[in-house]
Amino acid sequence: MISIPRWLLLVLGALFSAYHVVLGIYSLGRAASPWPAVVALLLYSTATVLSLWPTKRLRMPEWLAAFDLAVSIVLPLLVTSQLDPDAENGYATWYVAAVGTLMTITAARRQLTAAWLGVAVLAVQSVVWAGPLALGGLGVIGSIVWVGIAHMLTTALAGASRETRRYAQAEREAAAWQAAQDAHLFEGRMRLASTNRLAAPMLRRIVDRGGALSEAQRDECRTLEAAIRDEIRGRMLLTDAVRFEVQRARARGITVTLLDEGGIDDLDEAERDRVLSRLADAVAGSTADRIIVRTAAEASPIAVTVVGLRETEASTSDSDEAEVDLWLEIPRRPEARPEART
Repeated sequence: MISIPRWLLLVLGALFSAYHVVLGIYSLGRAASPWPAVVALLLYSTATVLSLWPTKRLRMPEWLAAFDLAVSIVLPLLVTSQLDPDAENGYATWYVAAVGTLMTITAARRQLTAAWLGVAVLAVQSVVWAGPLALGGLGVIGSIVWVGIAHMLTTALAGASRETRRYAQAEREAAAWQAAQDAHLFEGRMRLASTNRLAAPMLRRIVDRGGALSEAQRDECRTLEAAIRDEIRGRMLLTDAVRFEVQRARARGITVTLLDEGGIDDLDEAERDRVLSRLADAVAGSTADRIIVRTAAEASPIAVTVVGLRETEASTSDSDEAEVDLWLEIPRRPEARPEART
């Protein structure tokens, strides 16, 4: 894409405007009185400087567009008040090109209504002052053409800018989608490799023994199955310390369930280590029969909830009946106070 430096456009606009000022000063002697033309030159210079002054905002402010429009209306009245429409005025009609340049700048800065009103008033004033033929002789048609070109370019550039933003957004979304797919694929491969590493020795042993396993070996298989399930459902809840304490808890006969639903994915490494260290301590110190660990929602101040349940006599007839032995809420931030009940 070919781009033009903004400072170069400003310099070109300033040079064109300065050229009109030079013509106006050069032709002061043709006017019956030079003072209205001097006032017009001052107004035009002020409007041009304000319009070309570099700002971060491309669109011209409403007050400045109104000021430029007012200058474009006053300029012809001041200059032509001291000129003879039937005489050969030469460069004394510099105001026509000056108004065209000012309105072109206004259009380029996306104030199209003010720009078209300015050249429309210029055309009407020229017809009233010198007749319809003056539109071509004075250069009014050229000023209208320049505003029209600025209008088309501004509209085209605005449309191109919108399309560029749309394509950029689509590219970012596509890149994010591709990154997510790659991450899912990588994670799947890692989990498959981890599962294979854990399960392959036991599966070979089962095949070698023809499925005839001792009770100890069956317990080992159940423990291994639970560990594989942790790798799938536990995700970010797993560290070496958590794995070790969960394995010890299961060796003590505790049923442990880890459920990571994405609630701690946004935590940085230090915060996650703090949360999971607290989780490992809670599992190590629990004497419950069942432990359920679940991540909270991302919007919650709680990162992980740990619930320990103890079987009661009522639970032998109804499995849903159990006494809460441990309730621990580990906060996302260290300044928050966790709520624990044992």
